[in-house]
Amino acid sequence: MQVSNLISTYHCYHHQHRISSSLFLLRSMVTATSSSSSSSVAATSTGGGAFTTIAERVSLERDIKKSKFIAIAGHIPDERSAQSFLSEVQDPRATHNCWAYKVGNQYRSNDDGEPSGTAGKPIHSAIENSGLDRIMVVVIRHFGGIKLGTGGLVRAYGGVATECLKNAPTRLIKSQVRMGVEVSFDLLGVVYHQLQAFKAEEIKQDYDTGKDGITMVTFKISFDQAEALEEALKTNCSRNLVFYKH
Repeated sequence: MQVSNLISTYHCYHHQHRISSSLFLLRSMVTATSSSSSSSVAATSTGGGAFTTIAERVSLERDIKKSKFIAIAGHIPDERSAQSFLSEVQDPRATHNCWAYKVGNQYRSNDDGEPSGTAGKPIHSAIENSGLDRIMVVVIRHFGGIKLGTGGLVRAYGGVATECLKNAPTRLIKSQVRMGVEVSFDLLGVVYHQLQAFKAEEIKQDYDTGKDGITMVTFKISFDQAEALEEALKTNCSRNLVFYKH
């Protein structure tokens, strides 16, 4: 059934029925895999909302005391994409392929044979300081014969990563969440009207709820619009709506 037909069929802005309606929010939980001794890893749930990321893959090359450092940064939508990114950009001929990534509150770094904490962590710090999210930075090193020492390595890896990210074009992305509402048929028009007003996407309707006169409408909406949509539905449908989030 088309949304326009539903809206024209159900005009119920002034209904004051007491109905039991439930709205649920589905979120994904991501856990990080275990790391080797030369890696660091953190695992917490990722949050929603708008974030800034890299618009396109960028690279930067610097020579530091005869060693060549090549930083490559790019957007990764999730943790599973990190391995693919690394496989694409790493150089098997290089002495080291060190890296770090950040996806929401998830992050991981790897020193790839450099002294512990001298490569992966400085790259991760550069990512944190940039304010960017859902990105990965790989710094490739071709050893030139002169050892840099612990401090020199930290400055080299952190420095090229920072400079690479500083010059990267960025874009703002608004996260979406999937939501749903159980609603009586006589209020479908109000619900669809609000979903259109808030530019909800992937709107679907399920009549098989097991409840007489009740249908389930699911949709996607920008994370920062979810609360406002709830309030709009409460106002236009009934002030007795009960919402649930999971």
